[in-house]
Amino acid sequence: MRTLPSMLVVLALAGCAQALRAPEAPPRAHAPVPDAAPLRFNVEAGSNDTWNAIGQILVRTPGVGYDGRAQMLGLNAVRYRGEPLILLARALPLSDTITTPTTEVSVATPQGKPMHSDGAADLLALLARELPAEIESVKAGLAAQQKAKPKPRKKKSTQ
Repeated sequence: MRTLPSMLVVLALAGCAQALRAPEAPPRAHAPVPDAAPLRFNVEAGSNDTWNAIGQILVRTPGVGYDGRAQMLGLNAVRYRGEPLILLARALPLSDTITTPTTEVSVATPQGKPMHSDGAADLLALLARELPAEIESVKAGLAAQQKAKPKPRKKKSTQ
């Protein structure tokens, strides 16, 4: 009979014991999700011609309102579909891969951070489509202005 109480004690203790579990893996540290690729494209043209052409396209595009421009910064501050954004035209340095004047056109928030909205993407797509032809139009207009300027007359020498 002594074995019966000892067996009951062993069984009681066994019932209290917890089953061995596999150790839990530490929670994974989630890497921050990087922002989507910045909205930008390159066009083979000088930054001044590109900036002028962007301005011409923007003034005739429905839904665009001007907040300001800065030619030296290559900047157009606009509202498109009610959303404020900054369009930037920045000359890229010549290199082994960039052998002709090339300008990067990008869009940012008014605070200068990359912009990823649908409206910004739509406006940049419109510019990418229309810029090559508009740049040629701007160049032709500037050439016509230069040709129309009166040439300075040479002074007669009084000897």
